[in-house]
Amino acid sequence: MDFIVVFVTTSSEEEAEKIAKVLVEEHLAGCVNILSKIKSIYFWEGKVCEDSEVLLIIKTRTEKFESLKEKITSLHSYQVPEIIALPIEKGSTTYLDWLKKVT
Repeated sequence: MDFIVVFVTTSSEEEAEKIAKVLVEEHLAGCVNILSKIKSIYFWEGKVCEDSEVLLIIKTRTEKFESLKEKITSLHSYQVPEIIALPIEKGSTTYLDWLKKVT
């Protein structure tokens, strides 16, 4: 069973909580951590921008990624939301067993 961690930035804590709850309720994610008040510097529409954002750290199975991406995109306020997945190469067997069960 392959597992991933997905990073998503949002414009507010409210938006982050809304997305996180839907992902967990629909079993697209086992757990979502919300990190508030991160600073993002990025290039957008021809200029360097700087914003305060909220970061979601989402744990799920690789096979759930496409559905998870579609759900995030439908709920997200950004025109181009950051949705980046990284593989979990190693982890606690008990945690990964739990993640498999809840997703």
